[in-house]
Order: sequence, then C-alpha cells, then structure tokens
Amino acid sequence: MNFDQLRYSLRANLFTWLGRDDQALEAFVECFRANPENAEAARSVAWLHAKKQQWPAAAQWFERALAIEPEHADTWFNLGYVQEHAGNAEAAIEAFGKAVAGNPNLDRAWYGLGMVQAHRGEHVAAAEALRRAAELQPMNGAAWYALGMAEYHCNRPDAVQAVIEHCVRHDPQTAKRLVQDAQRADLAHLLPI
Repeated sequence: MNFDQLRYSLRANLFTWLGRDDQALEAFVECFRANPENAEAARSVAWLHAKKQQWPAAAQWFERALAIEPEHADTWFNLGYVQEHAGNAEAAIEAFGKAVAGNPNLDRAWYGLGMVQAHRGEHVAAAEALRRAAELQPMNGAAWYALGMAEYHCNRPDAVQAVIEHCVRHDPQTAKRLVQDAQRADLAHLLPI
C-alpha cells in the first residue's frame, strides 16, 4: 500500500470538504506525484483548475488522466468542456467525439458536441448531435431549443415544427421562445395561452 498516496488523498479530500481549494489542489498534486498512475488524482487536479477557470492547466491534467485511462468517457467529456471554454473548438469537438464514442448514452457530451458545432456554423452536424442529446434527455429544454435552432439554420421547417410540438407538450416556455427565434409565427397557434 502506498501510504504517501493515501495520506495526500485524505488531506486533499478534507481540504475539498472544507472548501480550501488551493490546499486541496496542492494535496492532489502530491497524491499524483506519490502515484503517477492515479487517474483520479489527476482528474481532481483538473477539476480544481477548471473551477478556477484555469482552462489550459485543467486541460493538461485531464490529458494526464486520459494517458492513464484512455477509455474514460467522462474524462473525455470534461476535456471537451474545458477546451470549449478555452476557445479551442477543434480540440473540444475531438474530445466530445471521443466521449460519445466511449459512451453513446452520455447526453451532455452530445449536447456539448452539438453546441460547439453550432457555434462554428456546422448546423447539419450540430442538429445530429443535438437530436441525440434531446432523445437521451427528452425533458431537457435547452437541448430541444438548440436542436430547433440548428434545424432552423439547416432550413428544415418540418423538423423545426416537430421540435416545437415536442416543446409545447414538455416545456411551453421553450416552445414560445423557439417560435419567436426560429421566426415561426405560423406555429403560434400551437402554444398554450
């Protein structure tokens, strides 16, 4: 048993619980140094950097965790998230893509992939990813709204209508916003009063 790793891990978790993030960060780094195969420690360091919006450092530590556990879909998602926030769209798309390849039911990775693609103007690809996110989380109004807007930008009025009809049943506020933003006043009659 690696007692140094255990000691630093306990200290890091205590500092995290106490809200002392800087000390937790130092302890997790020491925990990783005590066992460079500890992907969880690397993820914890990355998470603390991300919490401080230190995107490049967070990405570096998520990459260290992935070097140890390359099939860990949640870590790929987290890497995509920090790459997106760092403004690295291509790296974010690659990481989100690896996340959904590793876990096709990871709805937040499909959503992140779709949003990055939409911001790049890749609306057809965005609609595909956002449709998958919406199917996995049918009550997620943000995913349905983003899907509706992607379909609008793809000039698919029937698909926009289908999204609005879904939202009317599950999230009328999102449906109202989508009718307005997708310039579909012709569908206003579907909205509840």
